[in-house]
Order: sequence, then structure tokens, then C-alpha cells
Amino acid sequence: MSDTEVILDISNLNVRYEAEDGIVMAVNGLDLQIERGRAIGLVGETGAGKTTTALAILRLVPDPPGVVECEKLEVNGRDILSMPIQELEKVRGKDISMIFQDPMTALNPVFTVGDQIAESIHLHEDVSYAEAQKRAIGMLELVGIPGERGSEYPHQFSGGMQQRVVIAIALACHPKLLIADEPTTALDVTIQAQVLDLMKNLRQQYKSSLIMITHDLGIVAEICDEVAVMYAGVIVEKGTLEDVFNRTKHPYTEGLFNSLPNVRDRKAKLNPIKGLIPDPTNLPSGCAFCPRCPYADERCNDKPANHKVSDTHIVRCCAYERPGFSINRKER
Repeated sequence: MSDTEVILDISNLNVRYEAEDGIVMAVNGLDLQIERGRAIGLVGETGAGKTTTALAILRLVPDPPGVVECEKLEVNGRDILSMPIQELEKVRGKDISMIFQDPMTALNPVFTVGDQIAESIHLHEDVSYAEAQKRAIGMLELVGIPGERGSEYPHQFSGGMQQRVVIAIALACHPKLLIADEPTTALDVTIQAQVLDLMKNLRQQYKSSLIMITHDLGIVAEICDEVAVMYAGVIVEKGTLEDVFNRTKHPYTEGLFNSLPNVRDRKAKLNPIKGLIPDPTNLPSGCAFCPRCPYADERCNDKPANHKVSDTHIVRCCAYERPGFSINRKER
């Protein structure tokens, strides 16, 4: 992979929150690279560090109490961490955009939706405000909202329509990297499918790279090219859809798939992962998944290194140092 093809390059990202009652280790040595035009699903339980990773990319981790340390964090070849705030403001919304989980908190209730889209265009593009408003109407129509509704306020829209407005704002300046944080969580199934189709089509139209943060493996299968599975602030398995879905290697990923309902046998009991995600103020000294792992032994008390399964597939698990080790994926 050449540098010109990489839109996001992260090496050894660490994020912690220094609170009075302890230090929360939210992200712990994360590495992630995304090629231009590719979509990656960032999956894992609540508390795995997915949203904190997204906020770190945008340099939105609150300081204090947040502390971000990283060997490299580059978007389109530009160092985000050392960038002056004035330059960073030009990058946010232009090179990187984010679709937040709750559109009600992402939209300003006292401005019309048309003005909110136009503001983003006017800030980042060399156009007059009149031209920005004209383009804002076009963006509304592009996401399936009649242009004349640009003069309305967020409360006049349904949840699905609000999320479409948020997507229009995020894509208004054709960002090189789009981060979507659980963008369909609050939507019903029908609207969820429409929003996902819209995101997929617009991403292809603008050739944007995408980080899809979600708990839903079905969403990942539908719109992503790659999958990164996070646990306790670390990517424990990463690969193509084929790699992770059909050639699962990490015990935690196995647990995620095995805990899904069995569509062939509706009477089958659910098989959740035993235990809870570890306290981020008191992480295990070795593998963070060790206390919940059915394959754990004394070697798991050491920090696991990445095991390269193939050119596209890596797993962070010391069990692969055992000859002939394999996990037990159930057919669904």
C-alpha cells in the first residue's frame, strides 16, 4: 500500500481520561489504516473505545480530562495532532466529517436545516452565502428531502429525516473521510435500510472513505469492505469481510458471532459471551479478554502480539502460538 492510497494512518493511538477516582484507559495502542474509497466497520461492545477513537481522529477528545498520545495520526498525509486549531477547523467538515449517533443533539434547534447545511458549505468552500444556500437545497434533495423544506427547523422533521439532514451536512463538502457513529441506532428498520442505502450510494458517488461504528454485524456486512473488531481499546482482529465473517480467528469475534440468534432454529437458546467487559480503570495485565476467554491459559497473562494470518487478516491472540490451535464457530 503506497502512502498516496492511504487516507487515514494511525499508529499506536492511546487515549486516557484522568479522573479523580482513577484513570480510564479508553484506547490502548490502536493501529488503523484505511485506503481511499474503502469502508471499514469498527465493531465491539459498548465501552470498547470505538467512539473515543473517532473523537481522537477529529481531535475532539475533551482536554481535560482526556489525554491523547499517538506515534502517527494522519489524514490524507496531514498530521492532525500537530495541526494548529485554525487549520484544524478547516479540515473538520472538509476533509473529515462525522455523522453523530443522535441527530437531535447534532442539529441546532434554533436554525433552519437549510442554514445549517449552508453554513458548512460557506465555511469550507470559496462560495458566496447565496451559492452555499443554493447548494444546501441541492444536498437536501440529494438525501431525499424536498428542497422547500430547507426553511424548516429540526423539530419539524422525523428522526429518520433528521438523520438525513445530518448526512447532508456531513457530505456537503465531499469529505475524504466520513465517520458514522451508530447512525441508525434510533431509527426503525425501514428507515434504517433507507439511510444505509443513501450512505452507500453517496459514498460511492463522492469516493469517500468510511468508518462505520456499530454493534450490528449485519450493517457491516451490507456496506463495509473491511472489519476491525475492538475490545478494551484494542483492535483484536482485522480483515476483509470474508476474512472476519468466514475465517474468524479471535475468541472474542467467535463469541460475537456465536451470540447472534439462530435464524434456522428459533427455539435455540442465546449463547452470550460470559462475563463483562473489563473495567477500563483496572485492565488485566495481559490479554484483556483473558478472564472471559474459553481458550485462556497461563500464557495469556502476557500482552498478546498481532498474529498475521494473511496479507489482509491479523489477529491479536497468543493462542496461535500453540500448534494446531483453532476456534469453534457455530453455523448460523
